[in-house]
Amino acid sequence: MTALMSVVALATAGSMRASDFGKPVSWDRQSLIIDGHRVVPVMGEIHYSRLPADEWQREVRKMKEGGVTFIATYVFWNHIEEEEGIFRWDGQRDLRRFLQVCKDEGMPVVIRIGPFCHGEVRNGGIPDWMFSKGCKLRSSDPTFLAYTEKLYRQIYSQVIGLQWKDGGPLIACQFDNEYRGSGDYLMALKHIALGIGFDLPFYTRTGWPELSKPVPFGEMLPLYGDYADGFWDKDIKETAGNYYKAFNFKGFRSSTAIGTDLLGKQEAKIDKGEAEYPYFTCELGGGMATAYHKRPFIYADDCYSLAIVKLGSGSNLLGYYMYHGGTNPEGKLHTLNECQTSPGTANNDLPVCTYDFQCPLGEFGQTYPQYWRLRPLHLFMHDWGETLAPMEAAFPSPQDIKKGEDSALRWSSRSNGGSGFIFVNNYERLQNLSAKKNVQLEVCGVKLPKLNIPAGCMAVFPVGIDGIRYATAQLVAKRDGKIYLMQVKGIPVTVAMENGKTLRGVKPRGTERPIYNNVYLLTQDDAEHLFLATAAHTDVLPLVSYRKVREAGQMRTVVKGRAKVAEAPAEADWEQAAVYSIVLPDTALFSRPMLSIEYQGDCARLYANGNLVADNFQYGRPFLYGLWRLPEGTRELELRILPWQEGVPIYMPREADTSSGESVKSITLSAVPDTDSATCLLSPTTAASPPYLHENRHL
Repeated sequence: MTALMSVVALATAGSMRASDFGKPVSWDRQSLIIDGHRVVPVMGEIHYSRLPADEWQREVRKMKEGGVTFIATYVFWNHIEEEEGIFRWDGQRDLRRFLQVCKDEGMPVVIRIGPFCHGEVRNGGIPDWMFSKGCKLRSSDPTFLAYTEKLYRQIYSQVIGLQWKDGGPLIACQFDNEYRGSGDYLMALKHIALGIGFDLPFYTRTGWPELSKPVPFGEMLPLYGDYADGFWDKDIKETAGNYYKAFNFKGFRSSTAIGTDLLGKQEAKIDKGEAEYPYFTCELGGGMATAYHKRPFIYADDCYSLAIVKLGSGSNLLGYYMYHGGTNPEGKLHTLNECQTSPGTANNDLPVCTYDFQCPLGEFGQTYPQYWRLRPLHLFMHDWGETLAPMEAAFPSPQDIKKGEDSALRWSSRSNGGSGFIFVNNYERLQNLSAKKNVQLEVCGVKLPKLNIPAGCMAVFPVGIDGIRYATAQLVAKRDGKIYLMQVKGIPVTVAMENGKTLRGVKPRGTERPIYNNVYLLTQDDAEHLFLATAAHTDVLPLVSYRKVREAGQMRTVVKGRAKVAEAPAEADWEQAAVYSIVLPDTALFSRPMLSIEYQGDCARLYANGNLVADNFQYGRPFLYGLWRLPEGTRELELRILPWQEGVPIYMPREADTSSGESVKSITLSAVPDTDSATCLLSPTTAASPPYLHENRHL
């Protein structure tokens, strides 16, 4: 049980307010400029239609407390027009209500309006009925553009009065997604939008793959991305693909690993004119979905490393996909998950319900470890964004590396005049990089003391910033005349001031006692929770009773589907699943009760009153469900588990139990906090950082 105190989001003191909306917005090759000030936003993706409407305000507020300063969201066409001509803007599909929530919370919004979105939605969001219209989809075909115009007009009806120029939160929109054809198509989409009445400070497109014909300069800002791993890869070997390149500082902005199932092999080629745009991301992996055939387990260190590398490579907007997970809405004609049997975008089988994505805030608003890990970096971006934005990146370490390359420390710098930051990343997913001894780091002619950089260490060191000549600690925040630094684990702290005062071997003293004048040094944990009220809580996880009511029947034969990857179980296969009855205890003492199911098997489903409410592809984390979403009066649930079989063509991570058969290990109940809490539903070892890193901590 978790009893929460009232939490004041002091983390966002100085963040944008609704009264700031409508102020002048521009951009140059370095950054966004709002009201004459350079900003380095943190953009978090949340799909409003994948979350119950009565949860929006709480979850947007939690994103803000995590340091997110912009919201991004898809508007999925088949979520709002599953049946031709019947547009739904009710309940969790109510875009206008969501935008109003964001306005109330002072969060600018970037909408991604398709018509193709992907987002692991059926057909990438294009309704099934469009496939019978005899036109070429995602093209300048007049028939397709006519239907797209109807869609855009409907979306516009939801944003009237809420655009930036009206004092609303809507600051930008993206056209289509991951498009590789002629830029004429993207321009046709923009012309339709402008003709209808969209009038926003800027417009965007995904910067990958390379267009066959570019859009005119300045019409759409290209935004980039990188992921630590990808469920979409057909290769099911561990560390398959080019994801390792995302863990190295480099001038090349795009990724050669995103969407290889749809886009095929992509070359590491810098597009013409790319450097004239600011370097922004819209899809920096905040986690990763699990497909039936490939189920990556993402660590907090994966996400933190990606963020450090992108910032150190010159990015001035970190956009996370996803930042908040969700649940697919129920379709009237079919399920709305991506699947191999659908007419389009049919390369992977995703769960019917869950889109948890293992991101900072999960499907039910639960915090994963990267929520806390990333937070100090986000506070830093907010408070020193104007200083960081004009700084150019330099790359003293090699930019083209091989997987697991361990011969030298990976680091970069960004500087402007006599000020700069040094970015360190001694980490690569599922590779055991060694500690680096006697490393000399330098920027702006200032040399830091020689350091031993531990395995797995990631850090940002300031030089010539706000009276600090240099520090071997990380800047976190600057509020009310106070400067907060965070000790980097394994790095002795030296703080040299511009006035000649040097402090060596400094220990954290918290927020009450400065180490020198207005400078405070915090532990990592204190920095992660800085400005958040402390939540009173007790970690009580009561066991939930369950009993097995039916053994599993005949084992299914796992075959490869149309996309030549393992096919998820069909509805008929679930009739052969083992069945458990779960009796729910009294949850009145829990503010938001969460069911956590530890099980062994291939995949599982949860039913209430005969209706599917949740599903899970087993990958090493618990199967979670927020009980507050159940129909009132529900006292019993049915759990179905399909057994795991050896030798199936499925990638399972190291953390998963791949014992043959199925079983329930435990079912417990906990509470999801509304705001700050030390409660975590995942064990620190398996959630925060890869177990293999701990093996070499002594190096």
